[in-house]
Amino acid sequence: MHIIGLIITLAVVGLLAGALARLLVPGRDPMGIGATMLLGIVGSFVGGFLAYVLFHKDKSDGFFQPSGLIGSIIGAVIALLIYRAVHSNSHSGRGLRV
Repeated sequence: MHIIGLIITLAVVGLLAGALARLLVPGRDPMGIGATMLLGIVGSFVGGFLAYVLFHKDKSDGFFQPSGLIGSIIGAVIALLIYRAVHSNSHSGRGLRV
């Protein structure tokens, strides 16, 4: 039963973080609810990784912290900006610029 709770929590936090990231970053993003949720979940992992690197906090310090949601939103914004950069360059016919 614990794994179901984890999946539901990931989905809810992912949807919330992804939606807030899309609201914070100006511009049009043609994504559905599933893609927004995935954006937030990826953002959670990015935010968690950055928090560990910067502050050396991990799961032993507790999974649910107020900073965790903020980190998820920041990670989702970073993931959205990377997605836009890759997506816009791949459709412009020029490829990725290094």
